[in-house]
Amino acid sequence: MIEPSVSDEVAQALAENRAVVALESTIFSNLGLPAPANADALELCTEAVRAHGAVPAVTAILDGRPHVGLSPDQEKRVLQGNRKVAERDLAVAQAQRWEVGVTTVSATVALAHAVGISVFATGGIGGVHRGSEVTGDISADLDAIANHPVITVCAGAKAFLDLPRTLEYLETAGVPVLGWQHDWFPAFYTRSSGLPIPHRVDEEQAVCDVLRFRARPATGVLLTAPIPVEDEIPAERIDAVLTSALEASAQAGVAGPAVTPYVLARIEKETDGESIPANLALARNNAALAARIASTLATV
Repeated sequence: MIEPSVSDEVAQALAENRAVVALESTIFSNLGLPAPANADALELCTEAVRAHGAVPAVTAILDGRPHVGLSPDQEKRVLQGNRKVAERDLAVAQAQRWEVGVTTVSATVALAHAVGISVFATGGIGGVHRGSEVTGDISADLDAIANHPVITVCAGAKAFLDLPRTLEYLETAGVPVLGWQHDWFPAFYTRSSGLPIPHRVDEEQAVCDVLRFRARPATGVLLTAPIPVEDEIPAERIDAVLTSALEASAQAGVAGPAVTPYVLARIEKETDGESIPANLALARNNAALAARIASTLATV
């Protein structure tokens, strides 16, 4: 059973039915963005959440204990983290008392649900990997979203994934997939993957209503927000880089959870660092939107 340690600020906000936004810690660690960009991401996301009337709740494993909401000193430890924790790893991390574990989407959604947080912001979710018909590689993020009643705000799925199959998987799992003021499923660095979004929403209240009216009470909602126009990397450029990065990962024998950090590092290198500002912009945009959704949900 998950029994997270909840910070005083987050606990008080939840007790008073105020808006809270959960944030994963992988993006703020060495596995997400290189220093000092990871620290910049943490500052930008937490400030964006506060600026829109909500309390940020960064999740992590520290000294074998799940935490929801961190102190400044605890945040510094997360910045140095290099051990990833998915939902399946939460029990192991506690049993083996991992010193620092940075949480993925699946772990964060589980921790948010455990303490009563209904909105979570991330950069991009994991999904069905290319070649999954051979490898079986499908991110645990998808089942976590399908099995916890949390609104996940993201810029779509990681662009190097099999996006059509990712959408099919979400449909099979019964997850409502929404596009924030946009008609196309985002592809992380680019605003459109060319795949139509199942449902467009234009107001915060509509998102909250979808959570309230969904057919399966335990199922979450996926809200996708495209990267801001001014921060988008042109599709023709990023597609070539993605192909090169995926070929390199295959040649290096990289598989499973190691694929994402490997490919992201290659993308950073091959775009001469252009991917980092894009990452920061979309993460900040998602955090701000999540705070607006959480603030609306708190008034219902």
